Amino acid sequence: MIVLKFGGSSVASATAMSRVLDIVEQAAQSDRVVLVSSAISGCTDALIAIGRAEDPEHQIADLLERHISIINRLFTGEERTEAAGDCRETFSEIRCIPPVIESFGELLSTRILARKLACEGYKTKWLDSRDLISTAVGSGSVGGPVDTKKSYKAIRDAINASPETRIFVAPGFIARDADGHVTTLGRGGSDYSAALFAAALAPATLQIWTDVPGIMTTNPKIVPSARTIPSISYKAAFDMARYGAKVLYAPAVAPAQEKGLHINIRNTFDPANPGTVISSRSSGVCEWKGVSALDEPIGGTTTVCLTGEGPISVKGTVRRIGTALREAGIKALDAVREEDKHNFFFTVRTNVSRGAVAAVHREFFEERALSVIDVYVAGAGAVGTALREIIDACSGRFPAAGKQIRLVEVSSDHSFADRVLATARSRSVFVDCTDSTDIWRKFIPLLQAGINIVSSNRRSLAIPYVDYAAIKAAAAENGCFFRYDTTVGNALPILQSVSDGANCGQGVTLIEAVVSCTLNYIITSYDGTRSESFATLLRRAQDEGLTEQDPRTDLGGRDALRKLLILAREAGVPLEEKDVEIIPMLGPEFFEGGVEDFYRKLEAREPEFIRREDELDAIGKRQRFVATLQREPSGAYRADIRMRLVGIDSPFYWISGTENVTVIQSGQSYPLVIKGSGEGASLAASGIIRNILQ
Repeated sequence: MIVLKFGGSSVASATAMSRVLDIVEQAAQSDRVVLVSSAISGCTDALIAIGRAEDPEHQIADLLERHISIINRLFTGEERTEAAGDCRETFSEIRCIPPVIESFGELLSTRILARKLACEGYKTKWLDSRDLISTAVGSGSVGGPVDTKKSYKAIRDAINASPETRIFVAPGFIARDADGHVTTLGRGGSDYSAALFAAALAPATLQIWTDVPGIMTTNPKIVPSARTIPSISYKAAFDMARYGAKVLYAPAVAPAQEKGLHINIRNTFDPANPGTVISSRSSGVCEWKGVSALDEPIGGTTTVCLTGEGPISVKGTVRRIGTALREAGIKALDAVREEDKHNFFFTVRTNVSRGAVAAVHREFFEERALSVIDVYVAGAGAVGTALREIIDACSGRFPAAGKQIRLVEVSSDHSFADRVLATARSRSVFVDCTDSTDIWRKFIPLLQAGINIVSSNRRSLAIPYVDYAAIKAAAAENGCFFRYDTTVGNALPILQSVSDGANCGQGVTLIEAVVSCTLNYIITSYDGTRSESFATLLRRAQDEGLTEQDPRTDLGGRDALRKLLILAREAGVPLEEKDVEIIPMLGPEFFEGGVEDFYRKLEAREPEFIRREDELDAIGKRQRFVATLQREPSGAYRADIRMRLVGIDSPFYWISGTENVTVIQSGQSYPLVIKGSGEGASLAASGIIRNILQ
């Protein structure tokens, strides 16, 4: 059995009814059909107006004329006369009593359809839904609960009583209550009628024909590129409806859902379009279904909801929504929230809601031509892992940059660079996330092969200047980029700022930087007797991976030295290690012997550390390990790394944890102060992606 329901727009005119008849007749070729129809478009509203009018005769005549006009187009000769007579008889029965008067629209439309099908030679029977669908309450209540047990039996009995009938035609929307009074089924009433017929005759196919090509990914009046959703679960469809999408009214199709029936939403005006199939099953894979918007009754705000099915990355989805809104220049009034890991919603001002819907739809449903970048990552540690997670979360798509990253491989294999050199396409990107001291020797061959390089490995940059310059030259000669912004200050724009200063009239005259995350963490955490011991804090930093395997490498200024070399070279100064004076924060005796011996010496020196901290508190000073590059009056540069005392007027005074602060002076301009987190795998990975996409 096939149950076909047609809405008011589908039967609004003789032309529209002819399309309905074609669809019904085609379905009848394969199975018996139940046709459930609404009133012709606008008829129910007209009937309600008639019921309220003091003198409705003129309005009744106009409505009668609409139906007679349809009959005159569909029928000829004696058939026309009989159809018109039947129509006028029905109009004579109209009583201006709600909800009785509202029931006549469906009676009129379905009698015309049933008569026309019979004239076409089909064994057709008109069923009076008032005798089949019963509500459980009396007094003619609108939208009362349906007595499904009684209704299902009545429907089955009516169908079984006419085994020779091929097409049954029944009015939607109307029923009769327990007291025998005519009633209606309320909002979505005709859909409800069709669902009741389908549930009673299950297993059955239920098709709801309307004036749209199925359920759309969003409102096509807002986003013209909205497209039909081929399949969707009941839950996702109801979630979209809950947040404003005109898709399904849950109570109206509940009987079909309870029976596990599929519902096919089709377009009467494009019957070849397969439309949308709604079922109780989801695909089991991550699929985005639609974007809906619900205006709040007060406050001038709108809730926008993105609905999906299957396993969905919450973090990645939130990030993509945020990116889409930023691209559109729209600020949400709250954070993106998730519900059931399938609905993601946020609130915006109503005056920008259309733009917000369009932005989210563009991000999740519209394919844009993106240039693909093949990326090979050396190093599967924290940064390499974070890089993979960010790329995976957005499927490698970065539409704001017009690019897509295809992560070909992440490897810690020592021969990985050689493998990339042998197999990678020109214009691919090789990313160095290692802590290798010699991987830089592969950079020039990679660049000569047309492979771009991004590095977060300071050891690959803090090499002899002649080698650094050769790599830069190879990049320029081969039209490749060699970027390494995350080697100093993580994701902070320090190197770009130094480069900008170097290219101004007088160049960079001074760089002062607190860039050793390890020393910052320890020094700013230590507060004499008011904190754990210096040795304890250092051990914790080592355990958390903030130090080298031997923490004395950091305490001796090695990490700060690498960063100062990179800063200087970005400023156009060919600084070498031997040019930098380093005064470690601890004496030479601490750098002798093993690591455990070193920690014992630190514990023994704790009273002196406490005394020094009290002295600094007394004079309002703090100590910081500062790397400095300064141009002398002669034009030469002096570089050193040492402990310095700073007062409250210094930007270094206020740092804490793993924060970095860099002060850049160019010519006579005011110094540029850059402050922010200098540590974090996710920040570093974000900076690498920015370098790739530049």
